[in-house]
Amino acid sequence: MSTITPQLVSLDEDLGTDKQAVLRALSQRFVAQGRATDAEQLFAAAWAREEQDATGLPGGIAIPHAKSAAVSQASLAFARLNPPVDFGAEGEPSDIVFMIAAPDTAAEEHLAVLSSLARNLMDEDFLAALRSAATPDEVVGIVRRAIGEEEAAEAPAPAAAAPAPAAAAAGDAILVDGRPARIVAVTACATGIAHTYMAADGLAAAARKAGVELHVETQGSSGYTPVPADTIAAADAVVFAVDVDVREPQRFAGKPVIRRTVKAGIEKPAELLALAAAAAKDPSAERVSGTAETAAASNVPVESFGARIKRILLTGVSYMIPFVAGGGLLIALGFLLGGFDINESANAIVLENALWNLPEGGLLQYLGAVFFTIGGVSMGFLVAALAGYIAFAIADRPGIAPGFVAGSVAVLMSAGFLGGIVGGLLAGLVAWWLGRLDVPRWLRGLMPVVIIPLVGSIVASGLMILFLGWPIAALMTAMTDGLNNLADSGLIVVVGVLLGLMMCFDLGGPVNKVAYAFAVAGLGAASDQNTVPYVIMATVMAAGMVPPLAMALASTVLARGAFTPVEQENGKAAWLLGASFISEGAIPFAAADPLRVIPASMIGGAVTGALTMLLGVGSRAPHGGVFVFFAIDPIWGFLLAIAVGTVVSALAVVALKKYAHRRTAAAPVAVAA
Repeated sequence: MSTITPQLVSLDEDLGTDKQAVLRALSQRFVAQGRATDAEQLFAAAWAREEQDATGLPGGIAIPHAKSAAVSQASLAFARLNPPVDFGAEGEPSDIVFMIAAPDTAAEEHLAVLSSLARNLMDEDFLAALRSAATPDEVVGIVRRAIGEEEAAEAPAPAAAAPAPAAAAAGDAILVDGRPARIVAVTACATGIAHTYMAADGLAAAARKAGVELHVETQGSSGYTPVPADTIAAADAVVFAVDVDVREPQRFAGKPVIRRTVKAGIEKPAELLALAAAAAKDPSAERVSGTAETAAASNVPVESFGARIKRILLTGVSYMIPFVAGGGLLIALGFLLGGFDINESANAIVLENALWNLPEGGLLQYLGAVFFTIGGVSMGFLVAALAGYIAFAIADRPGIAPGFVAGSVAVLMSAGFLGGIVGGLLAGLVAWWLGRLDVPRWLRGLMPVVIIPLVGSIVASGLMILFLGWPIAALMTAMTDGLNNLADSGLIVVVGVLLGLMMCFDLGGPVNKVAYAFAVAGLGAASDQNTVPYVIMATVMAAGMVPPLAMALASTVLARGAFTPVEQENGKAAWLLGASFISEGAIPFAAADPLRVIPASMIGGAVTGALTMLLGVGSRAPHGGVFVFFAIDPIWGFLLAIAVGTVVSALAVVALKKYAHRRTAAAPVAVAA
């Protein structure tokens, strides 16, 4: 099938007075032609990209684009607008609009075809032909020839060289030491479809005019081919025209660098090359450190402080989740096979028995103990992994060791999840600062493997031990004492609401852990005559299951268009995580949108906590979710309370996201990515 058809072409039509209206109209055309299944979901993805960085470009062009699960085939829609619409090109309205729609699992060859369109938009003859086309069929022919669809489509060369032409005018030439400048550039945008390649072509065109020997590495969705190491070594300077992290930045270590947004590579390529040549002559110019190089390091702010922190935290969470998922499910299997009291004897059984020396409970008890022990060890890495990879997101590999140590110290100090975040940030910042020091050449080799881990661990972990751990531990103790006092007073439903709120407040953090520890500690005093601790345990477990289940319901069933493709994938995993009582399954959603996800989760958790108490549901098992159904009575009350709370939370988060979406669309603000 063709990437573009006449039915996807609009010539001189009024599609609305603003870009939201244009995007909605084109999204609906994709659906009408069977290229997408949900116009609203596709619009939401395109609008999210538009908010990240306006897609309008000089010359009356706009190239909005999106990757979405709603797209069934990589496609192009074209609109020649009359009147033109402002797409954010510094007040210059756009009359030529290409909307690119790609599946979130698009094959590389499809992305390469779409990217080739972006490169053609730098060609004045191509634009002139589109502006003079009389029919949709004529537009389709122009576009298909441009992207090579009538022949075998080839991916655009990721590493393009622009050798210095001898005919460059003396006044335009950019020289270093009396010869043409040698510059390496990296271009990358958030989606890696359009702006990545347009910036590469803009820089290449400027290099030809200025006599610069330029090599461009395009880091797009269709992959990338690294610039050869000898080319980098010979370069005078580096240009990073990026909106996202540069891949393998250590390749460019020590080179003078100019960092700008990807749109600067499209709009001001000659200026970037001139700045790079000037940096090559300046001994005090900024140089690539060889650790984490991000878009936030640009001389032009391209990432807000809040967005930077969010990305760092999400990196830590993404590496932590496998420990949560694997460990939590192993613990649940341990309860299922070994019984609800396996937690009291698992370690002893594993150490004192074997397959040929089974315990009194037989093979199932032994396997249950093995699963429970392995799961407990895995879960023990949660805070350390979170802290370690938060530090990694800041300082690259040198930050991992001090981050892991700081996270382990946070556990030792009972600072929990919050302590891990603080420790990881401290370790990462210290490692990043040490990595930027100008040390003697003989010491550079020792920095990442000895000096940075040593000093980073001492500073970050020392601060946790000396100043930060005890206040957090004291706060958790005070919260536990308060819960005990409420339970003793007979206000059992109030306790249920409070426990539900606490379990959903920080999703595995210190507040969550206080509620959980309160419930587990109470099990030691439980008996057939004193069943209140069993009810408290069931309340805590049920409420803790609500956030991941609610996010799964909202992102995969109720309102997929309100969530990013990544969140939709996380939502699929959250079904199992929630059923296993792994509250951390909702962390990716909360980290991306805490002001909506956390309140919605707390509402549902409070409802579930109150219902569990009212129905008198008890759990003899401290973990496992639905997999320890045999230890929960009545199981129907447990499931009912969870279902009600899940629906309440899911509806609340959908309502909040839709309200925020309408509000944003009414007053759009373009923020550089």
